[in-house]
Amino acid sequence: MAGEVSAATGRFSLERLGLPGLALAAALLLLALCLLVRRTRRPGEPPLIKGWLPYLGVVLNLRKDPLRFMKTLQKQHGDTFTVLLGGKYITFILDPFQYQLVIKNHKQLSFRVFSNKLLEKAFSISQLQKNHDMNDELHLCYQFLQGKSLDILLESMMQNLKQVFEPQLLKTTSWDMAQLYPFCSSIIFEITFTTIYGKVIVCDNNKFISELRDDFLKFDDKFAYLVSNIPIELLGNVKSIREKIIKCFSSEKLAKMQGWSEVFQSRQDVLEKYYVHEDLEIGAHHLGFLWASVANTIPTMFWAMYYLLRHPEAMAAVRDEIDRLLQSTGQKKGSGFPIHLTREQLDSLICLESSIFEALRLSSYSTTIRFVEEDLTLSSETGDYCVRKGDLVAIFPPILHGDPEIFEAPEEFRYDRFIEDGKKKTTFFKRGKKLKCYLMPFGTGTSKCPGRFFALMEIKQLLVILLTYFDLEIIDDKPIGLNYSRLLFGIQYPDSDVLFRYKVKS
Repeated sequence: MAGEVSAATGRFSLERLGLPGLALAAALLLLALCLLVRRTRRPGEPPLIKGWLPYLGVVLNLRKDPLRFMKTLQKQHGDTFTVLLGGKYITFILDPFQYQLVIKNHKQLSFRVFSNKLLEKAFSISQLQKNHDMNDELHLCYQFLQGKSLDILLESMMQNLKQVFEPQLLKTTSWDMAQLYPFCSSIIFEITFTTIYGKVIVCDNNKFISELRDDFLKFDDKFAYLVSNIPIELLGNVKSIREKIIKCFSSEKLAKMQGWSEVFQSRQDVLEKYYVHEDLEIGAHHLGFLWASVANTIPTMFWAMYYLLRHPEAMAAVRDEIDRLLQSTGQKKGSGFPIHLTREQLDSLICLESSIFEALRLSSYSTTIRFVEEDLTLSSETGDYCVRKGDLVAIFPPILHGDPEIFEAPEEFRYDRFIEDGKKKTTFFKRGKKLKCYLMPFGTGTSKCPGRFFALMEIKQLLVILLTYFDLEIIDDKPIGLNYSRLLFGIQYPDSDVLFRYKVKS
C-alpha cells in the first residue's frame, strides 16, 4: 500500500570489510569527491545545497529530523532547491500548488526509469529495464487489486483472519501482554501472505511463514541502504538473506502453495512468459511484490493502533461506529466469528478511516520521485527552474502534512480531522485556494500505490475485529517518535515500542 522490529542502523565494523572492502570504499569516496568538485549551480537552476560530506551530502542532517531540516532549507532557499543526497542530486518542490510540474511531465520526468533502477538495487530485478512489454503486462495485473477482484481478496482475507483469531476467541478471558510492533508485524505478514500467495501444503505452514517473516524483516531493515549506491557486499549478510527469500518463491516452491490469488496468478503467468521456469529472477519479482504488500502496511497498523490506544476518545468513537454498523446489518457480537463486512460497509466507517488517515499523516514520509531523462525547464507561477538530465525531482509530502495553515495543530493526533458534518472531509485550503493534494501517503500520479485499497481494507478489517472482540489497553503510555532510517521511503518505523495488553471480551 512500508518492516518491523527496530529500524536499521546500518553500522558495520571496519574489521569485517577487510582490505578489498576498504579499497572499494576508498575508490568510491575518491570518485564521489571528484564528482562533487565538478558540480556548481548553473544560471536558472534552483539553489544548490551540497552539504559538507562528500557523496553523502546532507544525508545526516536529513536523517536526524527530515521535516525540521527541510523546513529550514525552505525558509532559507524557498520552495524549490536541489540537494546532494547519497550521491544523487535531488530537486525538491515543496509548494503543493506546483506538484503538477512533477506529475504532468511524464516524458521528461520518468517514474519507470527511477523505479526500475530501484527494483534492480533492492530486489535484483534486471530485466524490467530492457523489457518494456513485460513491464506493461505486469502493470496490467494491478487491475486484480480493485473492483470485484478486491471483493474476492477481502473474502479470502476474512477467512484467514478467522483462522488466526478464532482459536484466540475460544481461550479464557485473562489478559495477555505483547509488544505492539511485533504483534502488528506478525498478524499483517501472515494475513497478507496467505491472502495473496496461499498456503504451503507440504510442510508446516506456520513455521514456513514465521521463518520467512523473520528473514523478510532483516531484509527490510536494510532497505534504505539497498536502494542507495552502497554496494550490497558492504551491507553484511543482507545479500544472502535476499537470496534465501528469493529461493522461497522459485517456480518449484510456488507449485507447493495452494490458494493463489488472482493478482498473484496473473503475475506468475506473465513472468513465466518471459523467463525460463528455473530463472530465480521470478522469485525476485515476488519478493518485490511482497515488500510492496507489507513493508508499509505493518507500520501503518502499528501507528493506527498506537494512536487509538493512547486516545480513549478516539477508541470510543470508532468502537461506537463499528457497533452501530453491526447492529444495522443484523450482526451480533457473540461467541465464534460471525462478523462479515463488505467493502462498501467498511468504506462507510468514516471515523475509523479518518483515524487511519490521521495516523498516516503523522507517520508517512513517502516521497514522489522522478528521474530527469533530459535537461528540462520547469515553469511555474513563482518562476522557471532548470533541472539536469540524470538528476531526480521530488515532492516531499511531510511539508504538506505538517503545514499549520492546512492542518490546525499539525503535531497533534485528531481522529476526526478528516470528518466534516458527519461525512468524509476532502476539502483543504492553503493561501485561500483549494488543494488538489492534501494527503499523500500513497504517492500521486503514475506512481500512486496500486495496492492502496487492499492495504486500507486489510487494516480496517483487522481493527474491526480487534475492537469488536477484544479489550485493549496500553501499558507503556509514553510518546513514541519516528525513526527516520527509511528517509524518503514510506511509513516510518517507531523509534521504540510499547507494551499493551488484550483479552477476549466476556
